[in-house]
Amino acid sequence: MKQLSQVYLILLLLAALPGCSSVSYYTQVISGHVSLMIRSEPVDEVLQRPDTPPELSQALSSAQSARTFAEHRLKLPVGGAFSSFVALEHPWVVVNLVAVPEFSLTPKQWCYPFVGCQAYRGYFDLAMAKEARRHFDSQGYDTFIGAVTAYSTLGWFDDPLHTGFTNLSEDRMVALMFHELAHRVVYLSGDTAFNESFATAVELEGLRLWLEREGQPEVFERALLRLEHRNRTLELVNDTSETLRRLYEQQSVLNREQLRQRKQQILDDLANRYEALAAHYPEPGPFGSAPVQLNNANLALFQQYNQYVPAFRRLLKESGFDFEQFYEAVSRLSEQPETERKKALNALSERFDEHL
Repeated sequence: MKQLSQVYLILLLLAALPGCSSVSYYTQVISGHVSLMIRSEPVDEVLQRPDTPPELSQALSSAQSARTFAEHRLKLPVGGAFSSFVALEHPWVVVNLVAVPEFSLTPKQWCYPFVGCQAYRGYFDLAMAKEARRHFDSQGYDTFIGAVTAYSTLGWFDDPLHTGFTNLSEDRMVALMFHELAHRVVYLSGDTAFNESFATAVELEGLRLWLEREGQPEVFERALLRLEHRNRTLELVNDTSETLRRLYEQQSVLNREQLRQRKQQILDDLANRYEALAAHYPEPGPFGSAPVQLNNANLALFQQYNQYVPAFRRLLKESGFDFEQFYEAVSRLSEQPETERKKALNALSERFDEHL
Protein backbone atom coordinates (compact mmCIF):
# COMPACT_ATOMS: atom_id res chain seq x y z
CA MET A 1 0.00 0.00 0.00
CA LYS A 2 2.91 2.37 0.62
CA GLN A 3 3.92 2.29 -3.05
CA LEU A 4 0.36 3.04 -4.14
CA SER A 5 0.09 5.92 -1.69
CA GLN A 6 3.31 7.32 -3.12
CA VAL A 7 1.89 7.08 -6.63
CA TYR A 8 -1.21 8.99 -5.51
CA LEU A 9 0.92 11.66 -3.85
CA ILE A 10 3.10 12.25 -6.87
CA LEU A 11 0.06 12.47 -9.16
CA LEU A 12 -1.47 15.15 -6.94
CA LEU A 13 1.47 17.43 -7.72
CA LEU A 14 0.02 18.04 -11.18
CA ALA A 15 -2.90 19.95 -9.72
CA ALA A 16 -0.55 22.60 -8.30
CA LEU A 17 1.35 23.35 -11.51
CA PRO A 18 0.42 26.43 -13.57
CA GLY A 19 0.96 26.65 -17.33
CA CYS A 20 0.82 24.11 -20.14
CA SER A 21 4.60 23.79 -20.43
CA SER A 22 4.89 23.06 -16.71
CA VAL A 23 2.18 20.42 -16.90
CA SER A 24 3.80 18.84 -19.96
CA TYR A 25 7.20 18.72 -18.28
CA TYR A 26 5.97 17.37 -14.96
CA THR A 27 3.72 14.85 -16.67
CA GLN A 28 6.74 13.12 -18.23
CA VAL A 29 8.67 13.35 -14.94
CA ILE A 30 5.82 11.88 -12.92
CA SER A 31 4.97 9.21 -15.47
CA GLY A 32 8.64 8.26 -15.69
CA HIS A 33 9.04 7.88 -11.94
CA VAL A 34 5.68 6.16 -11.48
CA SER A 35 6.63 3.70 -14.22
CA LEU A 36 9.79 2.80 -12.32
CA MET A 37 7.84 2.31 -9.10
CA ILE A 38 5.11 0.20 -10.68
CA ARG A 39 7.55 -2.02 -12.57
CA SER A 40 9.88 -2.52 -9.60
CA GLU A 41 9.88 -5.77 -7.63
CA PRO A 42 11.10 -6.42 -4.08
CA VAL A 43 14.77 -7.37 -4.20
CA ASP A 44 14.11 -10.44 -2.05
CA GLU A 45 11.68 -11.77 -4.66
CA VAL A 46 14.13 -11.14 -7.51
CA LEU A 47 16.83 -13.01 -5.59
CA GLN A 48 14.52 -15.99 -5.05
CA ARG A 49 13.59 -16.33 -8.73
CA PRO A 50 15.42 -19.25 -10.41
CA ASP A 51 15.76 -17.32 -13.70
CA THR A 52 17.62 -14.38 -12.15
CA PRO A 53 21.11 -14.21 -13.75
CA PRO A 54 23.94 -15.00 -11.31
CA GLU A 55 25.67 -11.67 -11.92
CA LEU A 56 22.46 -9.79 -11.08
CA SER A 57 21.96 -11.89 -7.95
CA GLN A 58 25.50 -11.03 -6.85
CA ALA A 59 24.98 -7.32 -7.46
CA LEU A 60 21.65 -7.26 -5.63
CA SER A 61 23.10 -9.17 -2.67
CA SER A 62 25.96 -6.68 -2.47
CA ALA A 63 23.50 -3.80 -2.68
CA GLN A 64 21.48 -5.14 0.24
CA SER A 65 24.63 -5.50 2.31
CA ALA A 66 25.51 -1.92 1.38
CA ARG A 67 22.06 -0.73 2.55
CA THR A 68 22.67 -2.27 5.97
CA PHE A 69 26.19 -0.83 6.08
CA ALA A 70 24.91 2.63 5.12
CA GLU A 71 22.32 2.61 7.88
CA HIS A 72 24.47 1.27 10.70
CA ARG A 73 28.00 2.45 9.87
CA LEU A 74 27.38 5.65 7.91
CA LYS A 75 24.22 6.59 9.87
CA LEU A 76 22.34 7.31 6.65
CA PRO A 77 18.50 7.37 6.66
CA VAL A 78 18.02 4.38 4.37
CA GLY A 79 14.36 3.61 5.06
CA GLY A 80 12.88 1.68 2.16
CA ALA A 81 15.33 3.01 -0.44
CA PHE A 82 16.92 0.44 -2.76
CA SER A 83 14.77 -2.41 -1.43
CA SER A 84 13.18 -2.96 -4.86
CA PHE A 85 14.62 -3.47 -8.35
CA VAL A 86 13.64 -2.58 -11.90
CA ALA A 87 15.37 -3.27 -15.22
CA LEU A 88 15.85 -0.17 -17.39
CA GLU A 89 15.50 -0.05 -21.15
CA HIS A 90 18.73 1.98 -21.54
CA PRO A 91 21.93 2.63 -19.53
CA TRP A 92 20.60 5.86 -17.98
CA VAL A 93 17.57 6.52 -15.81
CA VAL A 94 17.20 10.21 -16.73
CA VAL A 95 19.09 12.80 -18.75
CA ASN A 96 19.94 16.32 -17.57
CA LEU A 97 19.83 19.42 -19.75
CA VAL A 98 22.13 22.33 -18.89
CA ALA A 99 21.80 25.70 -20.65
CA VAL A 100 24.24 28.59 -20.21
CA PRO A 101 24.27 31.92 -22.09
CA GLU A 102 26.89 32.14 -24.83
CA PHE A 103 29.06 34.64 -22.97
CA SER A 104 28.47 33.63 -19.36
CA LEU A 105 29.28 30.81 -16.96
CA THR A 106 26.08 31.18 -14.92
CA PRO A 107 23.70 28.34 -15.85
CA LYS A 108 20.00 28.85 -16.24
CA GLN A 109 18.13 27.89 -13.08
CA TRP A 110 14.96 25.79 -13.06
CA CYS A 111 12.81 25.71 -9.94
CA TYR A 112 10.79 22.73 -8.72
CA PRO A 113 8.40 21.82 -5.91
CA PHE A 114 10.17 20.66 -2.73
CA VAL A 115 13.76 20.73 -4.04
CA GLY A 116 14.01 24.40 -5.02
CA CYS A 117 16.11 25.67 -7.92
CA GLN A 118 18.77 23.69 -9.76
CA ALA A 119 21.23 24.34 -12.57
CA TYR A 120 19.81 21.58 -14.74
CA ARG A 121 16.50 20.10 -15.94
CA GLY A 122 15.97 16.36 -15.69
CA TYR A 123 14.05 14.34 -18.28
CA PHE A 124 12.90 10.74 -18.47
CA ASP A 125 11.91 11.49 -22.08
CA LEU A 126 15.06 11.96 -24.21
CA ALA A 127 13.08 13.33 -27.16
CA MET A 128 11.61 16.06 -24.94
CA ALA A 129 15.09 16.89 -23.63
CA LYS A 130 16.39 17.23 -27.20
CA GLU A 131 13.44 19.45 -28.12
CA ALA A 132 14.18 21.70 -25.14
CA ARG A 133 17.84 21.77 -26.13
CA ARG A 134 16.96 22.91 -29.66
CA HIS A 135 14.91 25.73 -28.13
CA PHE A 136 17.88 27.00 -26.11
CA ASP A 137 20.30 26.46 -28.99
CA SER A 138 18.10 28.70 -31.14
CA GLN A 139 18.37 31.41 -28.48
CA GLY A 140 22.16 31.28 -28.52
CA TYR A 141 22.77 29.28 -25.35
CA ASP A 142 25.56 26.77 -24.87
CA THR A 143 23.84 23.48 -24.02
CA PHE A 144 24.68 20.01 -22.84
CA ILE A 145 22.63 16.84 -22.32
CA GLY A 146 24.20 14.33 -19.96
CA ALA A 147 23.11 10.81 -19.08
CA VAL A 148 22.37 10.29 -15.37
CA THR A 149 22.85 6.89 -13.76
CA ALA A 150 20.75 7.61 -10.66
CA TYR A 151 18.71 10.29 -8.91
CA SER A 152 17.28 10.84 -5.45
CA THR A 153 13.75 11.83 -4.44
CA LEU A 154 15.21 13.03 -1.11
CA GLY A 155 13.32 10.48 0.94
CA TRP A 156 9.88 11.41 -0.39
CA PHE A 157 9.72 8.02 -2.12
CA ASP A 158 11.45 4.66 -1.84
CA ASP A 159 13.85 4.96 -4.76
CA PRO A 160 14.43 1.58 -6.45
CA LEU A 161 17.64 -0.07 -7.51
CA HIS A 162 17.87 -0.46 -11.26
CA THR A 163 20.26 -1.68 -13.91
CA GLY A 164 21.97 1.72 -13.90
CA PHE A 165 23.33 0.61 -10.52
CA THR A 166 23.75 -3.12 -11.00
CA ASN A 167 25.63 -2.82 -14.32
CA LEU A 168 28.40 -0.92 -12.52
CA SER A 169 31.33 -2.56 -10.79
CA GLU A 170 30.55 -3.32 -7.15
CA ASP A 171 32.65 -0.45 -5.76
CA ARG A 172 31.04 2.10 -8.08
CA MET A 173 27.54 0.76 -7.37
CA VAL A 174 28.03 0.97 -3.62
CA ALA A 175 29.57 4.45 -3.88
CA LEU A 176 26.60 5.65 -5.95
CA MET A 177 24.16 4.27 -3.38
CA PHE A 178 25.95 6.13 -0.58
CA HIS A 179 25.92 9.31 -2.67
CA GLU A 180 22.19 9.21 -3.35
CA LEU A 181 21.36 8.30 0.26
CA ALA A 182 23.41 11.28 1.47
CA HIS A 183 20.92 13.61 -0.23
CA ARG A 184 18.36 12.41 2.33
CA VAL A 185 20.46 13.82 5.18
CA VAL A 186 20.86 17.45 4.11
CA TYR A 187 19.58 19.05 0.94
CA LEU A 188 19.88 22.80 0.57
CA SER A 189 17.32 24.21 -1.82
CA GLY A 190 18.93 26.09 -4.68
CA ASP A 191 22.58 25.17 -3.98
CA THR A 192 23.69 22.37 -6.31
CA ALA A 193 27.39 22.79 -5.48
CA PHE A 194 26.73 22.38 -1.74
CA ASN A 195 24.46 19.36 -2.17
CA GLU A 196 26.58 17.43 -4.64
CA SER A 197 29.89 18.15 -2.93
CA PHE A 198 28.49 16.96 0.41
CA ALA A 199 27.11 13.77 -1.14
CA THR A 200 30.44 13.10 -2.87
CA ALA A 201 32.30 13.48 0.43
CA VAL A 202 29.97 10.94 2.08
CA GLU A 203 30.31 8.65 -0.94
CA LEU A 204 34.10 8.71 -0.74
CA GLU A 205 34.41 8.02 2.98
CA GLY A 206 31.64 5.43 2.82
CA LEU A 207 33.42 3.63 0.01
CA ARG A 208 36.72 3.68 1.90
CA LEU A 209 35.12 2.11 4.98
CA TRP A 210 33.16 -0.41 2.90
CA LEU A 211 36.24 -1.60 1.03
CA GLU A 212 38.22 -1.72 4.27
CA ARG A 213 35.55 -4.02 5.68
CA GLU A 214 35.58 -6.11 2.52
CA GLY A 215 39.37 -6.43 2.64
CA GLN A 216 39.83 -4.52 -0.64
CA PRO A 217 41.82 -1.37 0.23
CA GLU A 218 43.55 -1.51 -3.16
CA VAL A 219 40.20 -0.83 -4.84
CA PHE A 220 39.94 2.38 -2.82
CA GLU A 221 43.34 3.40 -4.16
CA ARG A 222 41.84 3.22 -7.65
CA ALA A 223 38.91 5.31 -6.44
CA LEU A 224 41.36 7.88 -5.07
CA LEU A 225 43.13 7.90 -8.42
CA ARG A 226 39.82 8.71 -10.12
CA LEU A 227 39.27 11.46 -7.55
CA GLU A 228 42.74 12.86 -8.18
CA HIS A 229 42.01 12.89 -11.92
CA ARG A 230 38.75 14.72 -11.25
CA ASN A 231 40.43 17.23 -8.92
CA ARG A 232 43.19 18.00 -11.41
CA THR A 233 40.54 18.43 -14.11
CA LEU A 234 38.71 20.81 -11.78
CA GLU A 235 41.90 22.87 -11.46
CA LEU A 236 42.06 23.13 -15.25
CA VAL A 237 38.38 24.06 -15.44
CA ASN A 238 38.67 26.68 -12.70
CA ASP A 239 41.66 28.25 -14.46
CA THR A 240 39.85 28.27 -17.80
CA SER A 241 36.67 29.63 -16.23
CA GLU A 242 38.57 32.57 -14.78
CA THR A 243 40.03 33.31 -18.22
CA LEU A 244 36.56 33.10 -19.78
CA ARG A 245 35.06 35.39 -17.13
CA ARG A 246 37.65 38.04 -17.92
CA LEU A 247 36.82 37.66 -21.61
CA TYR A 248 33.07 37.92 -21.02
CA GLU A 249 33.59 41.14 -19.06
CA GLN A 250 34.80 42.72 -22.34
CA GLN A 251 31.42 42.51 -24.09
CA SER A 252 31.27 46.31 -24.26
CA VAL A 253 34.68 46.41 -25.99
CA LEU A 254 34.74 43.36 -28.29
CA ASN A 255 32.13 42.50 -30.90
CA ARG A 256 30.37 39.13 -30.80
CA GLU A 257 32.55 37.53 -33.47
CA GLN A 258 35.72 38.53 -31.62
CA LEU A 259 34.26 37.12 -28.41
CA ARG A 260 33.37 33.85 -30.14
CA GLN A 261 36.83 33.42 -31.65
CA ARG A 262 38.65 34.08 -28.38
CA LYS A 263 36.21 31.90 -26.45
CA GLN A 264 36.82 28.99 -28.83
CA GLN A 265 40.59 29.41 -28.53
CA ILE A 266 40.32 29.23 -24.73
CA LEU A 267 38.08 26.15 -24.85
CA ASP A 268 40.36 24.43 -27.38
CA ASP A 269 43.30 25.05 -25.05
CA LEU A 270 41.37 23.44 -22.19
CA ALA A 271 40.55 20.42 -24.36
CA ASN A 272 44.23 20.02 -25.23
CA ARG A 273 45.31 20.27 -21.58
CA TYR A 274 42.58 17.80 -20.60
CA GLU A 275 43.90 15.33 -23.19
CA ALA A 276 47.47 15.75 -21.93
CA LEU A 277 46.32 15.16 -18.34
CA ALA A 278 44.34 12.05 -19.32
CA ALA A 279 47.53 10.42 -20.61
CA HIS A 280 48.67 10.02 -16.98
CA TYR A 281 45.61 8.01 -15.87
CA PRO A 282 44.34 4.52 -16.74
CA GLU A 283 40.66 5.53 -17.00
CA PRO A 284 38.89 8.30 -18.94
CA GLY A 285 38.44 11.60 -17.13
CA PRO A 286 35.19 13.26 -16.03
CA PHE A 287 34.49 14.65 -19.52
CA GLY A 288 34.99 11.24 -21.11
CA SER A 289 37.67 9.98 -23.47
CA ALA A 290 39.79 12.60 -25.23
CA PRO A 291 39.52 14.40 -27.57
CA VAL A 292 36.52 16.31 -26.21
CA GLN A 293 34.48 19.31 -27.30
CA LEU A 294 33.62 21.65 -24.43
CA ASN A 295 31.42 24.69 -23.92
CA ASN A 296 30.11 26.89 -21.11
CA ALA A 297 27.51 24.30 -20.14
CA ASN A 298 30.06 21.50 -19.63
CA LEU A 299 32.21 23.73 -17.46
CA ALA A 300 29.38 25.16 -15.39
CA LEU A 301 27.88 21.76 -14.56
CA PHE A 302 31.24 20.20 -13.70
CA GLN A 303 32.05 23.00 -11.26
CA GLN A 304 28.64 22.66 -9.62
CA TYR A 305 29.28 19.02 -8.75
CA ASN A 306 32.87 19.21 -7.49
CA GLN A 307 33.53 22.62 -6.02
CA TYR A 308 33.38 21.90 -2.27
CA VAL A 309 34.38 18.24 -1.90
CA PRO A 310 37.65 19.15 -0.11
CA ALA A 311 35.72 21.39 2.28
CA PHE A 312 33.35 18.62 3.32
CA ARG A 313 36.18 16.11 3.58
CA ARG A 314 37.93 18.54 5.93
CA LEU A 315 34.75 19.04 7.97
CA LEU A 316 34.39 15.26 8.29
CA LYS A 317 37.94 15.05 9.61
CA GLU A 318 37.30 17.89 12.08
CA SER A 319 34.22 15.94 13.24
CA GLY A 320 36.49 13.05 14.17
CA PHE A 321 35.05 10.96 11.32
CA ASP A 322 31.90 10.65 13.45
CA PHE A 323 29.09 10.70 10.90
CA GLU A 324 26.38 11.93 13.25
CA GLN A 325 28.54 14.87 14.36
CA PHE A 326 29.47 15.51 10.73
CA TYR A 327 25.84 15.62 9.61
CA GLU A 328 24.99 18.00 12.46
CA ALA A 329 27.86 20.28 11.41
CA VAL A 330 26.71 20.18 7.78
CA SER A 331 23.16 20.97 8.85
CA ARG A 332 24.35 24.00 10.81
CA LEU A 333 26.40 25.10 7.82
CA SER A 334 23.36 24.81 5.55
CA GLU A 335 21.44 27.22 7.79
CA GLN A 336 23.97 30.03 7.37
CA PRO A 337 23.32 32.86 4.90
CA GLU A 338 24.80 32.15 1.48
CA THR A 339 27.72 34.58 1.79
CA GLU A 340 28.79 33.25 5.19
CA ARG A 341 28.29 29.64 4.06
CA LYS A 342 30.54 30.04 1.03
CA LYS A 343 33.15 31.83 3.13
CA ALA A 344 33.15 28.93 5.61
CA LEU A 345 33.40 26.36 2.81
CA ASN A 346 36.30 28.20 1.20
CA ALA A 347 38.09 28.34 4.56
CA LEU A 348 37.57 24.60 5.03
CA SER A 349 38.92 23.96 1.54
CA GLU A 350 42.07 25.92 2.37
CA ARG A 351 42.65 23.71 5.43
CA PHE A 352 42.14 20.49 3.45
CA ASP A 353 45.26 18.34 3.32
CA GLU A 354 44.53 14.83 2.05
CA HIS A 355 41.67 12.40 1.49
CA LEU A 356 42.93 9.74 3.89
